Amino acid sequence: MLFPIRDSIAPRTAPVVNIGLIVACCLAFVYQLILGGDVERLFSAAAFIPARLFGSLPAAAAGIPDYGIAGNLVTIVASMFMHGGWLHIIGNMWFLYVFGDNVESALGHLRYLALYLGGGTAAALAHAVAEPSSTVPTVGASGAIAAVLGAYLVMYPHSRIHTLVFLGFFITVTELPAAVMLGFWFVLQFLQGALSLAAHPQAGGVAWFAHVGGFVAGLAAAWWVRARGRLQRPAQRYQIWYRH
Repeated sequence: MLFPIRDSIAPRTAPVVNIGLIVACCLAFVYQLILGGDVERLFSAAAFIPARLFGSLPAAAAGIPDYGIAGNLVTIVASMFMHGGWLHIIGNMWFLYVFGDNVESALGHLRYLALYLGGGTAAALAHAVAEPSSTVPTVGASGAIAAVLGAYLVMYPHSRIHTLVFLGFFITVTELPAAVMLGFWFVLQFLQGALSLAAHPQAGGVAWFAHVGGFVAGLAAAWWVRARGRLQRPAQRYQIWYRH
């Protein structure tokens, strides 16, 4: 397992949108804590449910109403700001904190927000295609954050990521190129997704293909923006932590 600590690039602009997204997710989580036991009702009503999108028989049997296209779009966006627990939100927000600021710096504030929301939408649709009959509410910002990771890979492939590496009981810290760290992360998501579908189709747990779909969407969006010459001049100042 790999867990990023920080990257080697300082953003050129203040990441106001990235900070705003982190704050919004944290406030939504505080609201969930206030709800206590009623949070399950919030998830059922406001979280994204693949079977509701497709109007499938499992959704009708479970008493899940059909929201229509607009209603499902609202649940997709709402799901990006809800989380299933402390570890879920802490992990997601840390990844967004580490990688989001430089992506926002390269794209600009509005395009970065569009990437986040569009990537999260693509992630939800990828999960729905992988599990179209699932009646399990899907929550979390990880699909949108996966899009940010995909865009980061296109923009800063040679960035160095200060990374915690977990090898069983052995833990170490090392620097990895962004292409290695994020490439490993993507392959792991894909393999885990394939295994989860084979072993426990339509069961609750991690929406692995949401991560895959979001990452691919982020890659594609960043390539398209770069090809059109719409990227801001990327940051050039590299931090140095130590010398050998």
